Amino acid sequence: MSDILVVGSLAYDSLATPAGEVDRTLGGSANYFSLASSLYAATKVVGVVGEDYGDDDVRMLTSRGVDVAGLQKRPGKTFHWAGKYGADMNEAVTLATELNVFEHFNPELPPSYKGAKYVFLANIHPDLQLRVLEQIESPRLVGSDTMNFWIHSQLPSLKKVLAKVDVLLINEGESKLLSGKSNAIAAAKEILAMGPKAVVIKRGEYGFVLYSGEGYFVLPAFPIADVVDPTGAGDTFAGAFFGSLAKADVAYDLRALKQACIQGCLLASFTVEEFGVTALKSLTWADVEKRAEIYGAVVTP
Repeated sequence: MSDILVVGSLAYDSLATPAGEVDRTLGGSANYFSLASSLYAATKVVGVVGEDYGDDDVRMLTSRGVDVAGLQKRPGKTFHWAGKYGADMNEAVTLATELNVFEHFNPELPPSYKGAKYVFLANIHPDLQLRVLEQIESPRLVGSDTMNFWIHSQLPSLKKVLAKVDVLLINEGESKLLSGKSNAIAAAKEILAMGPKAVVIKRGEYGFVLYSGEGYFVLPAFPIADVVDPTGAGDTFAGAFFGSLAKADVAYDLRALKQACIQGCLLASFTVEEFGVTALKSLTWADVEKRAEIYGAVVTP
């Protein structure tokens, strides 16, 4: 088993969905990712928070064995995002983005982090993602995420990142924007030509598409009838994906990537059942195993 490093945001989110509303619930890509990945392997977090970030929220991570030596606390307020979802809940509408201390985030890795073998660059500025990679000594597997804003505004830097990562995990809308293709399968091929060895296109309730030079792997999402909040499902998927690979201590192996995608689907299915990271905070390995049995029956003829 190898350790995992994630660099991303820690935030408070205000959300409105057809299931209800919540104000300043715990969110951020690094929180979702690490709560999922820590079920599988030791996880280290690099991020920045403000003076308003609760000690209980830090202890939540450490109680799961997450190393927070890379967590910076700065004067000011923590990153805050507000959004709402329509009836189908496939895409959020941003109501407000308050970067606060995240605006000047400079990811500096503690010495103990630089030897991490599994590295995930969550959705941050591509230049910051590159800065992280410059500090890593000899990673075994590097993955990244991005978003529409960076694709529009920082494409040259983003392409530099893509040339250095092994796996890109991206949602379907972003994959189409990045590739210029209107079809997920065609988009996956186009993205692979940009550098990654594999791409995972996350398709919400429709599951995922994994594509590498060795072929495709496609499965539906775990069926959830009452989705409460889809925020962070993709980051949860990524956390379980990397956690699965680190637990098995394998890197680029197609069979292992397929299993990692299955774990991503399972963990994401828990996230969407409650607001924010609520479901992940109390999740146990026994819960995951039970859902794995159900999912096996869903996808096996």
